[in-house]
Amino acid sequence: MSDILDLTARRVLAAFADRSLSPVEYMTALIARVEASEPKVGALYAFAPERALDDARASEARYMASSPLGRLDGMPVTVKELIATKGEPVPMGTAAIDLVPAPEDAPTAARLREDGAVIFAKTTCPDYGMLSSGLSTFHQLSLNPWKLTENPGGSSAGAASAGAAGYGPLHVGTDIGGSVRLPAGWTGLFGFKPSHGRIPIDPYYTGRCAGPMTPTVDDAALMMPTLSRPDWRDATSLPPEVLDWDGARVDPRGMRIGLMMDAGCGIDPEPEVVAALSDAARAFEGMGATIVPVAPVLTREMLDGLDIAWRARFWGMMEALRPEARARILPYIREWAEAGADASPIRVAQGFDQTFAMRRATAEAFRQVDAIISPVNPNVSYPADWASPTNDPARPFEHICFTVPWNMGEQPACSINCGFAANGMPIGLQIVAPRFGDLTVMGLARVYEELRGPITTWPRFD
Repeated sequence: MSDILDLTARRVLAAFADRSLSPVEYMTALIARVEASEPKVGALYAFAPERALDDARASEARYMASSPLGRLDGMPVTVKELIATKGEPVPMGTAAIDLVPAPEDAPTAARLREDGAVIFAKTTCPDYGMLSSGLSTFHQLSLNPWKLTENPGGSSAGAASAGAAGYGPLHVGTDIGGSVRLPAGWTGLFGFKPSHGRIPIDPYYTGRCAGPMTPTVDDAALMMPTLSRPDWRDATSLPPEVLDWDGARVDPRGMRIGLMMDAGCGIDPEPEVVAALSDAARAFEGMGATIVPVAPVLTREMLDGLDIAWRARFWGMMEALRPEARARILPYIREWAEAGADASPIRVAQGFDQTFAMRRATAEAFRQVDAIISPVNPNVSYPADWASPTNDPARPFEHICFTVPWNMGEQPACSINCGFAANGMPIGLQIVAPRFGDLTVMGLARVYEELRGPITTWPRFD
């Protein structure tokens, strides 16, 4: 039965519709895989198998009556812990805050339920969602299924671990500096950060997005009509728009695709990352694109400005806690944020202004090219118990330099696997398009995936 768990979501839903597979059969197999794998992987929070089976039975009855609730009826899905689900606390990955049940579903969870998806679990994240790591004072340590000594990245750590370990094909993370793309890159998944406002989110903040993390491009495309439906709670939402996510394909012939191999600051890409990206560039060139080297969009001033602004913001949250609660925050995060306590208001404001400098630089980058490709992560892997690839709170963002500018610029971007390092770890290719060019990203990823071929060596523990 575990073989059915490696089908694409579209094939599973087709089997539900023609009654060759029931949602209860699929959920039963998924629960068995999770129970066999989770002691090793550590991906989940609020795993509720009995409730999931009840939801699957209700879905089965709807299919028997030929009246599915929506396009995802009966399909299991996880959402990141930071995405509120009614009745479940949102601990934000930290042991420091009180556990209060959420009064309602956040937009992402609400849209999924409206279309009949079964939210069978939530996925882990680090303290305050502020690490590219599975390290948390509240959750168990999430590990990279490809190699359990290695980090899955973050902050959508559990979503990456769950997706790579085969906990069904559909998972949703959040991304403010790379938190969908970074872990997707380190675990071989397709991770999509849409144009800012394409998927409504609550709470919203500069650069913060939600996005699918899936084994294939088509799995993500299947989710987008659901996830992108409007919600009044996100004042930054784009106007509703019907897009052909399912059919998104882009012919690279005649396109000018920028190749960005230098992020401008931070960790330099390792040789195996450079080699994999060079191969991907040649693949697009072979499909008829013109590859154009492009300069970095990020500067040290931009990155350091964002760093101090975020330190001050998070220290403001932590300062409001009782001292004994504050002491429970992961020391790395507490030390990082506390450095913002003494920053002057002028320095914090100047730091936040660097988000607008990034926005201008990213917009200018597309004056001469139609899309940009780059590494997602500069390094192949790092230890599972590290807080970040540097493991140094004084240098917390050296690894996000290829990803964070596109959050501040609001462009759509994705990570797609473009090969494996000698140690067997996946390497991610980032594809970026101008604002609102979501179908360009999805379409280029789809044709690249077809040329690359399927991943057939996903790690399994059942």
